[in-house]
Amino acid sequence: MNFPQFAFNNVRRNARAYIAYFLSSSFMVMVFFAYSVFIYHPEITNSDMGPRAATSMQVAAYIVYVFAFFFVLYSISSFLKSRNLEFGLLSILGARPGQINGLIFLENMIIGLFAIVSGIAGGMLLSKFFLLLSTKTIGIGELPFYWPMKAIVITSASFLSLFLVISIFTLLFIRKNKVLELLQGNAKPKKQPKASILLSLFGAALLAVGYYAIRWQLSPVSITLAAVTGIAGTYFFYSQLSVLIMRLLQRSRKSTWRGTRLLWISEMSYKLRDNSRMLFMITVVTAIASMGAGVVLSINQAGREIYSANPFAITKTYYKKPAAEPDRSEIVEQLKAAGVEYTEARADILDGFTKGSQRELLQLLSLSQYMQIAPLIGLPEESSLGLNEAILITSKEMETSDYVHNGMLTLEEQPTTALNIKDNLVSDSLGFSPAEAPLLIVPDKWMDTLSVAKSAQSGRNIISTIMFLYKVPAWDTGSLPTVDSQEAKVGDHLTEWNESAIKNNSDLSFYLRMRASNYLFLKQSTAMLSFISIFVALIFSVSSASFLYFKLHSELAADIRMYRALSKIGLSTSEMSAAATKQIAILFYIPIVVSAIQSLVVISPILTEMGITNVVEPVLTTFAACLILQTVFFLIVKSRYIHSLKKMMV
Repeated sequence: MNFPQFAFNNVRRNARAYIAYFLSSSFMVMVFFAYSVFIYHPEITNSDMGPRAATSMQVAAYIVYVFAFFFVLYSISSFLKSRNLEFGLLSILGARPGQINGLIFLENMIIGLFAIVSGIAGGMLLSKFFLLLSTKTIGIGELPFYWPMKAIVITSASFLSLFLVISIFTLLFIRKNKVLELLQGNAKPKKQPKASILLSLFGAALLAVGYYAIRWQLSPVSITLAAVTGIAGTYFFYSQLSVLIMRLLQRSRKSTWRGTRLLWISEMSYKLRDNSRMLFMITVVTAIASMGAGVVLSINQAGREIYSANPFAITKTYYKKPAAEPDRSEIVEQLKAAGVEYTEARADILDGFTKGSQRELLQLLSLSQYMQIAPLIGLPEESSLGLNEAILITSKEMETSDYVHNGMLTLEEQPTTALNIKDNLVSDSLGFSPAEAPLLIVPDKWMDTLSVAKSAQSGRNIISTIMFLYKVPAWDTGSLPTVDSQEAKVGDHLTEWNESAIKNNSDLSFYLRMRASNYLFLKQSTAMLSFISIFVALIFSVSSASFLYFKLHSELAADIRMYRALSKIGLSTSEMSAAATKQIAILFYIPIVVSAIQSLVVISPILTEMGITNVVEPVLTTFAACLILQTVFFLIVKSRYIHSLKKMMV
């Protein structure tokens, strides 16, 4: 048997230990290859969203590749530590350090080559499905299958280089232990885990600093501070604080010395200390991936809410007063060509501020124009208002107390006269307004008075924002539009016309907004990001499960000896199974719980700053998916682990 055959047999005989690492590596190669198939598709440039989608997938492929580098590096270093006994035996039999290094290098390359071949083969089998799924999700035309020679070459060269560099890089860090230390392998007795109270408190303080930094005032400095302290605090949480908690639990006889609690709690203190780096890495990676997915889901949900809150299909807004009567002929022609009935309304909106220490923005509308718009947005009509009376319309998210005090409202532009709020209405149909602010309905005379007051205050002529609003009942079905819907097609045509008009005349002072087109553009963008983040998050989940599987497998021999000895003095198989299950469950689920809490803490203020208030639901949806996936891995690993232990019980 020659040296390469010896290396190959080593890999084959250690298949149980290598299988999770091999499958994870193959999966990463497959995803990278699938992204490459999309990126280098010959027809991708013919689609409007195609180049943008290809760029996004290219970024995702880089993320996968960088993560693959660290995953392979960590996995190989862990494998080497578990094979000390084998290296010690080879040294006794006369193997030189250079030969052992060569053996390690060959084994790594054999696994890497098989992972590349199987990953590309799996990617080829699923490439048609991947192209179909990606085009449907992103909303571009269907891409036919092609022979992805460029993707094969790039994937093979990229991952071959990765495995080659890491295999060489790993050899530089192999410890030159004595033969006796190598022969002891993992059987060397472990020292009792200790935790520093000072470092535990330091870790808790870092987490507290990160929490208050992200919630105090959002800025690049505060976000960076929160990220640094949060990541460092997470490391100390696993390496010190969690071990300290387990040690304190062991001392509590009343709560711990019952049944098998002392057994699994004592073991958990060792497992948490030994796996602290791995749990820390899984938590950080899961939190980052889930934050991205949570943000995408939140933006997507906000897009749906914006569409539903806007009762007008088309809005034409003038921010400068036009010299002549505004031309709306193109909009009218498109609506008539579509064969739909519509209602046009005009709104001249003036911005104002409440008087006080907090200048709250308001949007003012005259009563006469409100009478035209009210039936279109489902609000009650008001025939008359007194000279100093007004109606305030807010959305559910707005606090009326921020604007109205004792039934009165005073404007900064007219500080000497307070308006009596005759009625306070709540509506979800304020999505047509140019700013996220309440709508204040005032007598017509007030509009002219306030316009003059604002002009005098600012030293320039202030005019109202002129909006032409088009209500199309046939398109208000309560459902979201699709790419093929009539509203979307009319919106696309008007978008093209608007872009062409802007190119031909850069002095145009109006902005054309199509409700369906804006929603579909946002949906396509978030769908593309969702599609990418799902695969990236899936890689992270599979890899973290691979880490945990290997760590449990490497500790299996020691656990078998312990449970076999305990079974001789009365530990039953069911008690062993319960104790082992609790330990595995903690290792699998504690990173998910910690990363969920961190994600809620971090993205909640960021999304609130972006105007997105519904944060909890998208984040919990993301983590529900992670939890389901992790549960599947947990059940598989647990069943294999306990099955191995049961065979050795007396």
